[in-house]
Amino acid sequence: MNTLIVAEKPSVALRIAMALGNGKQEQRHTGEKVSYFEIKQGKDTLYIAAAVGHLYTIAQTDKTRGYPVLEVGWAASHSVSSFSEYTKKYLDALTSISKNCEKFINACDYDIEGTVIGTNIIRFLNKGHLDDRARRMKFSTTTTADLQEAYQHLTPLDLNNFYAGEARHKLDWLWGINLSRALTHALVGRSFGGKALSIGRVQGPTLAILAKHEMSIAKFVPKPFWRITAIIQNVEFMNAKGDIFDKNAATASYEKTKQNASKGMIESVEATERKVNPYPPFDLTSLQMEASRALHLDPSRTLAVAQSLYERSYISYPRTSSQKLPSTLGLPRIISDIAKNPTYSKLAGTLVKQKKFIPKEGAKTDEAHPSIFPTGVTPEGMSEEEARLYDMITKRFLSVFADAATVARLRIVADFGGEKYVANGAKITDKGWLEYYDYTQLEEKELPRFDKGAKAVASKVDMAEMKTQPPKRYSKATLLSELEKRNLGTKATRASIIDTLFKRNYIEGTSITVTKFGMSVYEALDKNCKMIVDEETTRRLEDDMESISKGNKTEDDVLEEGKEMLLEALKMFDEHREQIAAEMKKAQYESEILGKCPKDGGNLVIRRSRAGKTFAACANYPKCTNTYSLPQNALIQPTGKTCEHCHTPIIKVIRRGKRPFEMDLDPTCITKKDWAPYPEKKQQVVVVEAKKPVAEPAKEKKVKKVKAVKKVAKKKTKKKVEKDEGFE
Repeated sequence: MNTLIVAEKPSVALRIAMALGNGKQEQRHTGEKVSYFEIKQGKDTLYIAAAVGHLYTIAQTDKTRGYPVLEVGWAASHSVSSFSEYTKKYLDALTSISKNCEKFINACDYDIEGTVIGTNIIRFLNKGHLDDRARRMKFSTTTTADLQEAYQHLTPLDLNNFYAGEARHKLDWLWGINLSRALTHALVGRSFGGKALSIGRVQGPTLAILAKHEMSIAKFVPKPFWRITAIIQNVEFMNAKGDIFDKNAATASYEKTKQNASKGMIESVEATERKVNPYPPFDLTSLQMEASRALHLDPSRTLAVAQSLYERSYISYPRTSSQKLPSTLGLPRIISDIAKNPTYSKLAGTLVKQKKFIPKEGAKTDEAHPSIFPTGVTPEGMSEEEARLYDMITKRFLSVFADAATVARLRIVADFGGEKYVANGAKITDKGWLEYYDYTQLEEKELPRFDKGAKAVASKVDMAEMKTQPPKRYSKATLLSELEKRNLGTKATRASIIDTLFKRNYIEGTSITVTKFGMSVYEALDKNCKMIVDEETTRRLEDDMESISKGNKTEDDVLEEGKEMLLEALKMFDEHREQIAAEMKKAQYESEILGKCPKDGGNLVIRRSRAGKTFAACANYPKCTNTYSLPQNALIQPTGKTCEHCHTPIIKVIRRGKRPFEMDLDPTCITKKDWAPYPEKKQQVVVVEAKKPVAEPAKEKKVKKVKAVKKVAKKKTKKKVEKDEGFE
């Protein structure tokens, strides 16, 4: 009996073949040069072939061009978008191989996405059936031992997870496409020039979180307070009252301290010792946050690098919510294997010698996978990014087995005529786990000797006026954490949702700010169609999909409920369509004002030609016909500055993956004397480079993919736009 094993990616298919073939696997190729593997088992044959992510995607099943659209189904990805054309040969290969097979195994990543990818492929290869001929391989690492173990203990297909994932895909697509079409149709007009607009089931609430935070920052009114300090033996002591918000009370304390500055006494010297336990092992969110802080890696990039390390068997599966390391993982063996790596031989060897194999875990759990951990396989040929992230994961893993750190704390209280002052010191007396995890440091502050009852002289007393600070802005990493706390999106999609808000120009900056246009989208929807940006709506659907996974609700019931909620939201939108359009058009117009026209003083605004190219033109057209070229395929932002030479506005030009730069609008300005002779031609080269795909699922994509991108860059297909807009 022949069996087809479906892996999620070619690299994982290779590892499965090597694990199960014991060196006897044979590599084959289809006519389109797609690799797969064949293992003989007596009269039977085992085939291992790969997908490249989703080979099927959600698509509209009727011909409705407007909204609402409620009828959707699965279709081959290559038939829906030219950007997925490369997937066709992988689907063709699986289809051809399956004709000789009686059994199927889903060996895609063991999460909801992997379940959907593999189960869908098997369902379509098996003529729409999901029966006993199909099984599931469950593994958290791609090491030989784990893959062999997973193959020896196949389980039935995890259909509840599949139905939950299918419901999520359908609802995300339905909400995304319908709300985005409604938004775009309401704003049809020259001022938007075909600009992609979108809002989705999770995009809306995420934008709402940021917009409300932006409002709280804007409304923040600083309050003055006073902080009184005294210098004793070159140590700064703080008034025990802390920050004082009453100036009269602060002044009274300050004067009293000054009067008694030479008459003070050390009231108490209190020494304590505290144990500090290690941080828990990484789950995906904490990994993304720590990599952002310590390595300055973007959360999306962190996930991509971690996925690469997983596929090469260096770490366990990264898309996990768990902070647990169960003993069934074989922790002594993993630590012993890490000790064979010269980089970690001292740290891991100490744990082995002391037989420290019981981890200090966190509270978070995940039914599918443990926390992220190194497998013990010694890495080879890693990139700099991979090496840095692997090092952080490995050291974090080893640190959870180490002893707690010990910190000696000293609290000194001085008295000046009844005014108490406090100084706190801290010193690490036993580094413990800090020896292992050098990506963090505990703050130390050593104090000189103070004796209880001794005289204290304040050499300086200071009363500083300060002001309260507004709330800190979110970074990508802290926003990820906030979405997790609120149960919005999934661990695998949150980073991409945030990236989409950036692409739509709703938000900007490392410390995230909401753009004028993004704020107008939120305010218009919040006032006129609150359901779209209300996180309770999204959370309710998230809970429903969780219920499908647990077998408490059916997919059909959840889809029906989701459609009813969507229709209610669309009805509310249509009732206030004019108000929404007016508010957003006004904000869009304001966001496209680059400055004043040097010829007649009118507003220079961004316009788009019939060919889709952007340029700057005077808003007083046809009275004033002054225009300027703009860099193409870039986000153009006003700076509020004017060139002192040509008196045209200075703009900021932002391209994906490139350093932003500023320029004035006059191509003949003296500021451009050192520019290349043909700047527009040079810009076109940059555009082609910027449009190249960032990450490709397989090497076979090379030439075809670049050509496809160049072609679509001229005129983005409607299918591609709708696919972008329909993602959560």
